[in-house]
Amino acid sequence: MLTVENLKRLGMPAITLSLDAGACLAVMGPSGSGKTLLLRAIADLDPSEGVVAFNGQNKAEVPAPEWRRKIAYIAAEPGWWADTPSEHFRDWSTAQPLLEALLLPADIGNAPITRLSTGERQRLALIRSLAGNPKVLLLDEPTGPLDAASTQAVETLLNQRMKEGTAVLLSTHDAAQASRLADNTLKLANGAAEVVAA
Repeated sequence: MLTVENLKRLGMPAITLSLDAGACLAVMGPSGSGKTLLLRAIADLDPSEGVVAFNGQNKAEVPAPEWRRKIAYIAAEPGWWADTPSEHFRDWSTAQPLLEALLLPADIGNAPITRLSTGERQRLALIRSLAGNPKVLLLDEPTGPLDAASTQAVETLLNQRMKEGTAVLLSTHDAAQASRLADNTLKLANGAAEVVAA
């Protein structure tokens, strides 16, 4: 279980939440309300106050690389540091089963990153994170640049992973997506945070 108690940082209201294995919590609110800041704070990418723990282990007591293997953050605009997708994987073969599931061509691993569409890079970033079998996915607008078919493919894969026990914290502007995937919604607005039923 992921627990967040009185998590605070500049630009975001104090937030308390819990997320069980296999559950999905949608994070919704207008631009600038703190959705991305929340995900980055939980992922230990930015300084923050408060307590974040996974299965009783405090984030502050876990080396950052180890924490991020368990609690994986996928940005709205993922970073890439090599020329092709396959270079970002320890074993590119682990990506193969997921390429078809996310409607990506089998030979995309050798394509120059700079020639891929935003949507292709977004789906590859999800595959890159899933290859490490994280316990929690922190997803920042994971289907923002995608068409309807690709969005459905991502949601199907996320539902499958949740059935296998992966928890998902999902930032989205799409209320319909929140209702399809999430058990509850964390609403951020006017400097306040409230968890409501999805």
